[in-house]
Amino acid sequence: MGYARISTAKQDLDRQIDALRSEGIPARHIYVDKKSGSTTNRPGLHEALDQARDGDVIVVHTLDRLGRTVRDTLNLIHDLAGRGVGVRNLADPIRVDSAKPEDPMSQLAVVMLALFGQMERTYAIERAAHARAVAAAKGKRIGRPSVVDPAKLAYAAHLRDQENQSISEIVKATGVSAPASTVTCRPDHRRR
Repeated sequence: MGYARISTAKQDLDRQIDALRSEGIPARHIYVDKKSGSTTNRPGLHEALDQARDGDVIVVHTLDRLGRTVRDTLNLIHDLAGRGVGVRNLADPIRVDSAKPEDPMSQLAVVMLALFGQMERTYAIERAAHARAVAAAKGKRIGRPSVVDPAKLAYAAHLRDQENQSISEIVKATGVSAPASTVTCRPDHRRR
C-alpha cells in the first residue's frame, strides 16, 4: 500500500502518486493527505494505518511524508513493526525497508532520514521567519493579502484617528469588520 502527502494546496501529489503506481501499487491502495506533517489530523494516513495488516508494507515517496519529527516517525515505524507492517521509501538518498528489522543499516537509515526531515522543517521555519522579518523591515506588508477595500479601510482609520469613534461605530459606518478595523491601530491608540 502507498501513502502520499503534501503540506499545502499549492503543492501537487502527482509526482508521489506516479512513483507509487510505478512500484505496482494500485490506486485503491494509495492513501493521500493534503495536510502539514506537523498535524496529527491526517485522515489518509489514519486510514492506511487502519487497513495495514501483518505482512503489508507502507510505501512512501520520502520518509518525511510520514511525519516531520524524529520521534513521531520512529514511533510510527516502531508501532507498525510491532504489528508486522513494514515501511519502505522510494526517493530518499538512503533506502529504508523496515520490513527487514534484522538489517541494522536499515534501522540506522530510518533514524538518519527522520533526523534530516526534522532538520529541514526547522530550517524552513527559520527561513520563512527571516523572510518575514526582512519584508517587515523594508515596510512591506506581510501575511495574507487584505480582502478589505483599501478605501473603506482608510475611511475606518480616519474615523478612528480623526473622529475618535469607537470600533463598533466604525464597523456600523464602514461595514469593515472589527478585526480589520483594528489592523492599522497604533500601539498607543486605545480602543473604546
